[in-house]
Amino acid sequence: MSRFWRTWTIGWCWAVSLFGLILAASAFEATSGPTRLLFGLLNAHAALDLDAPMRFSLGILGAVTVGWSLTLLAAVQAAHLLGDRARPIWMLVIGSLVVWYVVDSALSVATGFGLNLLPNTIFAAAFLLPIIGGGVLKSPAP
Repeated sequence: MSRFWRTWTIGWCWAVSLFGLILAASAFEATSGPTRLLFGLLNAHAALDLDAPMRFSLGILGAVTVGWSLTLLAAVQAAHLLGDRARPIWMLVIGSLVVWYVVDSALSVATGFGLNLLPNTIFAAAFLLPIIGGGVLKSPAP
């Protein structure tokens, strides 16, 4: 994978972490503005009621998202170090992304936030582009 695509995948991981921090920040009224904006963009017809259980849920979801992004960052860094032997790592990372995409997208549609498929698809494509385009899924030469 070229230096450009390496930087891209690392940046993607940091962007996921930032998103997680935005969600985690909604645990407090003073820092919930970005989350309110995000929910408003995804479904302007449903009011976001940030009661205590919702704040707890979004705070925990944000923390899990930050943790997932840092785990992905570690996997991406390891894959970069392994070079042409990293195909199994990339396949596991792709698997985690597919599981997230399917579950998140299905729940988004089922709960009335179908517009969330757009950022989900853009986010997934932004991660898969360098993996597919960078040739990291090729089997190593014998």
